[in-house]
Amino acid sequence: MAKTSTSRLGPGKKRKWKGEISHVSKKSRMVVLDSPQEADFHDQALQLEEEILKSPNNYNSIHTLQEYLQENDGAENDGAENDDTIAAVALCRVFCRLMARGNLSKLRESFGNEATIVQWLRERLQDYEHGLLRMVGNGNVAKQRTALTVVMRLVKKKASDLNQSEDAVWQGGLFGQLVQTLVEKKIAEEVRAEFVEEYVERYDDVRYYTFACLADLASKQCSETLVQNILAILAVIGSIPEQPEGIVSFYVGRPNKAKHDLHSLTAHKKQAQKAWMGLLRQDLSKGQRKVILELISHRIAPWFLKVELLMDFLTDSFNAGGSISLLSLSGLFYLIQHKNLDYPQFYQKLYSLLDSNILHSKHRSRFFRLLDTFLASTHLPAALVASFVKRLARLSLFAPPSGIVVVVPWIYNLLKSHPNCTFMVHRNGEVDRDEETWGDPFRQEESHPMETDALESSLWEIQMLQSHYHPNVATIAKIISEQFTKQAYNLEDFLDHSYGTMLEAELSNDIKKPPEVEYEIPQKIFMKHDADSAKEDSLLVKLWSFN
Repeated sequence: MAKTSTSRLGPGKKRKWKGEISHVSKKSRMVVLDSPQEADFHDQALQLEEEILKSPNNYNSIHTLQEYLQENDGAENDGAENDDTIAAVALCRVFCRLMARGNLSKLRESFGNEATIVQWLRERLQDYEHGLLRMVGNGNVAKQRTALTVVMRLVKKKASDLNQSEDAVWQGGLFGQLVQTLVEKKIAEEVRAEFVEEYVERYDDVRYYTFACLADLASKQCSETLVQNILAILAVIGSIPEQPEGIVSFYVGRPNKAKHDLHSLTAHKKQAQKAWMGLLRQDLSKGQRKVILELISHRIAPWFLKVELLMDFLTDSFNAGGSISLLSLSGLFYLIQHKNLDYPQFYQKLYSLLDSNILHSKHRSRFFRLLDTFLASTHLPAALVASFVKRLARLSLFAPPSGIVVVVPWIYNLLKSHPNCTFMVHRNGEVDRDEETWGDPFRQEESHPMETDALESSLWEIQMLQSHYHPNVATIAKIISEQFTKQAYNLEDFLDHSYGTMLEAELSNDIKKPPEVEYEIPQKIFMKHDADSAKEDSLLVKLWSFN
């Protein structure tokens, strides 16, 4: 078949087209349409649709509708916006009806004109699919959403009514081209979100083949934009089947084979693992790596059949330093706790994050939430726990008040759950030490938390904080010196404090007694004192004369 022209038919004009079916009459070869300014295109499209479905002699009207779809492709003006959308929806109804009738299916006994018509219709369907994909990639948001719905409708009809292999419909067919378009073209985020929410999350077969298509795309070297778009789709896929019996929702119907991959939970996880691993091998930016690390414990790792494949990525992320190291530790702890992975240097790496910047970081709240989880076990060695307590107590001397009010309750909770560390509270420091070795035995520069001698030290830093300039800090630091009658403090009450919240809390307090501006009430303010009073005149009187 020859390639069709994309120019619009003018009123009263005839066109010779090489792709016309030979047996169609001359009268039906040319369909005259009034311009949208002269007639309602919607009514004309409905009329053409009825004519196409009424008789094969009117099949050339398919080409006329496709001209409207192709001519306005990517147009942004309101006048052309409805034409291609109406044509796309009308052609969808046409091809769905033709596929349901079997007009696009080749039969073994088909020959002559009948086989030519089937081949011609299939070529027009392919042209129509290409037009829809261009609309998905180039149209405005409304066009993209309409084209997405129409494409998925065609996928369902082709899978159910055409005698084609699964690969020809899904991964290697129209669906695979749709996923490629969503990744490679400039698509609105709400369109990708609709694709995931309406199809990927709801149907197991759509999710399976989406993973398969993304795995193929991520297996090659991708640009930063391509990586970002793949991540945007993978990051929002959260429906993870827990059992094979949970795979019950199919967009195009349940496969007939009992041992089909769509029935296998292992096959689903394998495709997801391939997609994520392909993405992790790409040259990720710092922001993309952060997004993945935030998702790795609850959305990525459950898909993996071999979670040890994530170890290299997590280790490399930790070596990057900064906030990425913090986020990577969360993933490592998940693998240790839930997947029984052996990572003996975990607490040593965690201890290395306790530097002078941690209490000034914007990730301070996240860090303490993770730290509270990491040290929650009562089976941890007392020397290890004491190192974390001592290190943070030392850092609190140089921390802002909003950071100190988190450290002190956290130390209280840790001492409460690890009674062997409470010796640090009451030790003076000079007992059993001569003058040459007297001092704090804590080895601050030691990188291994088991070799810092923190358990033999004391918490003199907390006692120093009891004289802090900020009254709230001084008050909360005194809880370490009192009896440990409270079971534990809720850290969430302290994590989100800042200079602003602490100042607001002070300003909102009710003043029971007005503060005194002067330590003694002055007798004269604007006048000089008497010479016999032996009192010094105020600075105001010295600078100004009120006589």
